Amino acid sequence: MEDNKVPFVWGDKRYHALNYHLRQRFGEKVMKVSLNAGLTCPNRDGTIGTGGCIFCCPQGSGACAGDPEHEIARQFKTIRERIQKKWPQGKYIAYFQAYSNTYADPTYLKGLYEEALAQDDVIGLSISTRPDCLPEETLELLSELHERTYLWVEMGLQSIHNKTLERIQRGHDVDTFYEALERLRARNIRTCAHIIYGLPGETEEDMMATGEAVAAMDIQGLKFHSLHLMKGTALVQEYEAGTFEFLDQATYTRRVVDTLEILKPSVVIQRLTGDAPRHLLLGPNWINRKWLVLQGIDDLLLERNSWQGKKWT
Repeated sequence: MEDNKVPFVWGDKRYHALNYHLRQRFGEKVMKVSLNAGLTCPNRDGTIGTGGCIFCCPQGSGACAGDPEHEIARQFKTIRERIQKKWPQGKYIAYFQAYSNTYADPTYLKGLYEEALAQDDVIGLSISTRPDCLPEETLELLSELHERTYLWVEMGLQSIHNKTLERIQRGHDVDTFYEALERLRARNIRTCAHIIYGLPGETEEDMMATGEAVAAMDIQGLKFHSLHLMKGTALVQEYEAGTFEFLDQATYTRRVVDTLEILKPSVVIQRLTGDAPRHLLLGPNWINRKWLVLQGIDDLLLERNSWQGKKWT
């Protein structure tokens, strides 16, 4: 192999980016429209907890999603108009982002999903949820959707370590994630896992163990997040008490690249770094310099003459 020649073709990237994957599948630009269905979470409504995960702000994971006071169609239209200022042409994925978007009666959920699919130029759905929010009836609904549209189910794993999941008040253990993944994949539903690097108490070895675990899973997509601190979260108290420190950008970059190297080349990288609304972010400040973070990952891959899957076995 020639020096610096990547044995896979992903456009100008050394990893299997979502943008590349979607262009290959649909032949044009495809963008996500983040929606807020006004749902909740068993870790907030008292079923298993009331405060949510310690890093989760009151808006859930949808601080940048639509206005839950508005119906899905209105949210979609508002956000699409904003996107079209930058990308006038293209198709859309309706992304149910905020809270746990399978945590409701399946009949009600079906109405939400169908409303989103009915919007102009929508070619599919991405549904974010927890692994403990997938009862059989909901899985059957997802399976039916998978048969007739382009569908992703996104599930938060965050860490492979139960001690970490307990500390961040996740409300479920690692086995719950594995069981949910098995049930989704039995129906051939595309599944994207979310992991967080920089969680309280975790060493670099702990983070890499999470990376190694997801590399061995039957997932089709992966999102990397760096732990960040937002106003209104339980994590603020821990930070003020000095019980953890933010991960620096160089360490985060190294851990992401190390993980990319051991991932299957087929896994679609849907996100390489997290971000947050500036008015809510308390730190670290580097996460909102998103393009610099992404460039740093590209640069390290190039410096190593590496790519996604180089060390995958």
